[in-house]
Parts: sequence; structure tokens; C-alpha cells
Amino acid sequence: MATTDWDELKPKPRPTSAIGDDLTTLSIAELEARIKAFEAEIERTRAEIAVKRSRQSAADQLFKS
Repeated sequence: MATTDWDELKPKPRPTSAIGDDLTTLSIAELEARIKAFEAEIERTRAEIAVKRSRQSAADQLFKS
């Protein structure tokens, strides 16, 4: 009977890019992909800010009345 390696069943972590990472080892394609990923994250963050501002505005209007 074969044994299961439970570590193999875990989802593989996605590679992450962080502000301040060493860029010298990355290729041009990797740098461009990094920019694209950061731009997508900026848009996602801006959308969440808009949602929160809308909710805050609605709450402010509710409690002003």
C-alpha cells in the first residue's frame, strides 16, 4: 500500500513580489510582469478604498439625520 505525502497535497504557495525586493537578478520579462502585478494590485486597492469611502459616506449621512 502506498503512503500519501501530505505535503504534496498542500497548495503550492504563489510566488510573491514585495516592495524592496532585490531586482538585480530579474530579467526584463520578470520585471515587466512584476510591474503588471503591482499595477493590478494598485487598482484592486483603489477599488477597495472606493467601496470603503462609499460605506463611510452612507454611514455619515445616516448618523447626521
